[in-house]
Amino acid sequence: MLAGIDLEVAPGDTVALVGPSGCGKSTLLELIGGLQPLQSGEIAVDGDPSAEARTTRSTWMPQSDMLLPWKRAVDNAAVALRLAGQDRHGSRLRANEMLDRLGLAGFADALPRELSGGMRQRVAFARTLLAGTPALLLDEPFTALDAITRAELQSWLVGTLAAEARSTVLVTHDVEEALFVADRVALLTPRPARIRTVIESPVQVVGAARADAISEPKFVAARAEALRVLGAAA
Repeated sequence: MLAGIDLEVAPGDTVALVGPSGCGKSTLLELIGGLQPLQSGEIAVDGDPSAEARTTRSTWMPQSDMLLPWKRAVDNAAVALRLAGQDRHGSRLRANEMLDRLGLAGFADALPRELSGGMRQRVAFARTLLAGTPALLLDEPFTALDAITRAELQSWLVGTLAAEARSTVLVTHDVEEALFVADRVALLTPRPARIRTVIESPVQVVGAARADAISEPKFVAARAEALRVLGAAA
């Protein structure tokens, strides 16, 4: 399913993976996170190539928010802290601080059913960040959202990742999302996936209005080139 993948993500950098359905993007995330065993090659997280490092030094955020329906937002966000042995009071304090940072002040006591889709994804991302690992693995986190909410959360994610010195790998089918959110975009071939080319982020988007960023001539040209490459690889 994967062949010849050679990729490095530095602390503070975000790399997006874009390619045809079924080419192995999500599988690569699972390999990085230790959810699947390596058959060949090597993956190092924070410089450590061991299986334990892949499991303990990365956090996977799947498409579904996977919030526990009986827990309030603050307790869902604090799950990783509680599993790490932190007491309930301390974990709730840290989770509350993170929810405030992510624009969810006033919603800490809400149950998942009381939150919008975008709010639920923010709670799930708070849980991901609070795990404290140096690597974040985001598997199409906004795919189930409507276009307006998705655009809003893309801008929010750019600002949030800029403040976090993590190595982030984002899987998405959306070329525009990849170019807007990531520092680099790796375009993959059909199965078995290889990296066909890597495109650098064409514009500085941190703090910029999304509508302005995606209309920049350099951004438009990069999007057209990415779509051309993907079309040629199909």
